[in-house]
Amino acid sequence: MKLMIINGPNLNLLGVREPGIYGSSSMESCLRQLRETYGDRVDIEYYQSNHEGDIIDTLHRAGMSGEYAGIVLNAGAYTHTSLAIADAISAIRTPVVEVHISNVHAREAIRHTSLISPVCRGVIAGFGLDSYRLGVEALIHG
Repeated sequence: MKLMIINGPNLNLLGVREPGIYGSSSMESCLRQLRETYGDRVDIEYYQSNHEGDIIDTLHRAGMSGEYAGIVLNAGAYTHTSLAIADAISAIRTPVVEVHISNVHAREAIRHTSLISPVCRGVIAGFGLDSYRLGVEALIHG
C-alpha cells in the first residue's frame, strides 16, 4: 500500500515554530517513526509546500495516478481559506484524510471552519504529530 502525506504552509518549521502549539518534534522524526511502524506494509511518501498551487498540483498527481491508496493532508492555514484545494480534493479519486496537529476548535474562531472537511473522508485534530499516525491508520483500515 502506498500513501502520500501532504503538508501545507509553515509546516516545514515543525519543531521550531510555536512549540507550545505544535510541539518540538520535527516532521522528519514523525516520518521516520511512521516508516518504522508500518515498515514493508505501507510505503509513505511526503510532500510539503508553502504554495497553494503546488499543493493542488500534488493532490492532482497523487490523486489521479492510481498509485496511492490514500492521502493524509494537513493543509495548514489553507484549510480555512482555500476553496481551490477543496475543489482539487473533490476532483480526485483517492481518499483524503484531513489532519491537524492542534485542536483547531480550541483556537481562534477563524480556525473553526474548514473548507476542506466536507470533501475529505474524515478529520483528525488535536493529537499532536500522532494525528498523522491516526490518519494513516484511518486509510489502512478505511
